[in-house]
Amino acid sequence: MKKVVLLYSGGLDTSIMIPWLKENYHCQVIAMCADVGQAEETSGLKQKAIRTGASKYYLEDLREEFITGYIYPTLRAGAVYEGSYLLGTSFARPIIAKRAVEIAHKENADAVAHGATGKGNDQVRFELTVMALDPSLGIISPWKDPKWTLHSREDCLAYAAERNIPVSQSKKRIYSEDRNIWHISHEGGILEDPAKMPPDNVFTLSSTVEKAPARPVYVTVGFEKGTPVSVNGKALTPIKLLSELNRIGAAHGVGHVDMVENRLVGIKSRGVYETPGGSILYAAHRELERLVLDRETLHYKEMMSLKYADLVYNGQWFSKLRESLDAFVNSTQENVSGTAKLKLYKGGIYPAGSQSPNSLYLNDLASFTDTDFYDQKDARGFIRIFGLPMKVAGIVERRKRSRVQS
Repeated sequence: MKKVVLLYSGGLDTSIMIPWLKENYHCQVIAMCADVGQAEETSGLKQKAIRTGASKYYLEDLREEFITGYIYPTLRAGAVYEGSYLLGTSFARPIIAKRAVEIAHKENADAVAHGATGKGNDQVRFELTVMALDPSLGIISPWKDPKWTLHSREDCLAYAAERNIPVSQSKKRIYSEDRNIWHISHEGGILEDPAKMPPDNVFTLSSTVEKAPARPVYVTVGFEKGTPVSVNGKALTPIKLLSELNRIGAAHGVGHVDMVENRLVGIKSRGVYETPGGSILYAAHRELERLVLDRETLHYKEMMSLKYADLVYNGQWFSKLRESLDAFVNSTQENVSGTAKLKLYKGGIYPAGSQSPNSLYLNDLASFTDTDFYDQKDARGFIRIFGLPMKVAGIVERRKRSRVQS
């Protein structure tokens, strides 16, 4: 290996990997930081990377592509992992690794390196992306490398201290955190005990429920073909739209998730997530779909959403199946245009009315008033036919009991 592109976040793991790669592989290390909306976390990273041994540093602004090409397709699919996780880290990894492959081509690099551990999901997401986009590239994963002698975050902190590498983690706040424009995740430390609730200082992006305002706020999200386009009647670009919803949602403590999830590698882990703007978008999109999708399409899409979430969570973004599911999803979204109004209060998100020119909700049909369009007497025959299998089963069961009793 002569030249390696390192997925560089400036966190504890990747900070120590620049000198580690140079010491163990005797290669040039190009540090690539992907800006997917982690705010001020990118500040000063170039100087840090170069000072710790990187031969070159790239800062790639991927925020808009991340939203339109990864977040919005997942939102339109309604994909949620294990009922709670809105996939904030999961769909960020493919775009980061994709850009690393592109830079490796530009720099004629031999391999891509990452700082994900051998016990988590991110190693799979990074490596599957590289394998799919350029199988000829090497992949260096130090945590799985025989030369790697660090076995805990405490070991990593000691390694950084020996080489005077500044890191933001400390033994007092040793959480592993991942932030982007969609969410922030927290793992490790006290959170490794699922019997203990997360302390208030875990929440860094949003207010706790107790500190949220005592009065609710209303927010209206506009959609065109399943894609968010406006907030409270104002058309916004993707970055501004999500940033605005993050601001509103964070103030009211919405989007907190505390869950024990099943990692792909078979380990149960506990994660605490803050996804304020994303939670608002999912709730608004769901309300609008209920208004415009027919029953069969809505129900089938709900089943498909589970598979879509698994594919995203498992790092299979660049798979044929995920791309094929998008074709189905995009077809279902043709009529998902309109607005959904929500009430935010003390961590809760409540429907407050939705409208669409494609609404399948007919007032006179839904009311208790008789109309020419629907004759209630027709329901008699419908129920008889629909319930026939159950009636037959009931008859057979009754005859069976009679024979036993006699």
